[in-house]
Amino acid sequence: MPTFMIQASYSTAALASLTKKPQDRTEVIRKSVEKLGGRLTGVWLSFGDYDTVVIFEVPDHESAAALALAVGAGGTCSKVKTTVLLSASEGVSAMKKAGSSSYKPVSK
Repeated sequence: MPTFMIQASYSTAALASLTKKPQDRTEVIRKSVEKLGGRLTGVWLSFGDYDTVVIFEVPDHESAAALALAVGAGGTCSKVKTTVLLSASEGVSAMKKAGSSSYKPVSK
């Protein structure tokens, strides 16, 4: 199954709610991923541009987009970014395909 990462920033209202009533959102996220036919790898809180990182596997890109859309539509996240992740072996395979793709860069 393809692996994805969602990075999300909470809205100020969501941060205020979480500060007043701290909660672990892992099981809520797990249920959503499993309902889409996937498996949750993990949920982390993070510093920087995003407040949380979720790594998960789902059967297809549409399922990953569905989760990202559901998170964004929920109204408690101000930013949601979804990234497709490749395993090391998938990356090596992509490198091999790139080398044999016959792509020609722009010439001067």
